[in-house]
Amino acid sequence: MEKIKYPMVIQWFDEDDCFLVALPDFPGQYWRTHGETYEEAVANGQEAIESLIISYEADDEPLPSPSLANTV
Repeated sequence: MEKIKYPMVIQWFDEDDCFLVALPDFPGQYWRTHGETYEEAVANGQEAIESLIISYEADDEPLPSPSLANTV
């Protein structure tokens, strides 16, 4: 698969005792996956994006445009 260009928001949640991963460019459920470690969350987020891309392509739907990250 070509280089993934979609942002992920990864945030620790004490109540869930894990990192939650959001994919803001894809409509629907905000939190898409998680990981017990930051590295696991990144890997799971990448897998979720790949799965979403495959799903969009299978349904012949256009992919959302990747957004730019906010800079400080």
